[in-house]
Amino acid sequence: MFLALLYQPKKNTSLSAYGGQRHLHYLKEYRRGTYINLLTSGRLNAYLVKIDKQAQKRFERLIEGMKRTQGITEQLKAENAFEWIRRTNNILACAREIVNEEIIFA
Repeated sequence: MFLALLYQPKKNTSLSAYGGQRHLHYLKEYRRGTYINLLTSGRLNAYLVKIDKQAQKRFERLIEGMKRTQGITEQLKAENAFEWIRRTNNILACAREIVNEEIIFA
């Protein structure tokens, strides 16, 4: 524990607020042992970058798949912008929940 307080590597600014930074917060709060092990071994940043990339890729794939399945197109956007926004926001919320469950808080 003492070593973890002394050794603080540079924060990786390339982490997105959605993936890597949220998982870091989760590790600090609920998986303290894993966090300390990764931190003291020097593998924390590489691990967080990997989680961040996985979360972003999964999020993007989910959004595209859900849009295709639900028929959300540019034509809908042009014809009825409010409906397009409503349905897109719903998809974003669903995809966020799935990524949280599968990657961020796993």
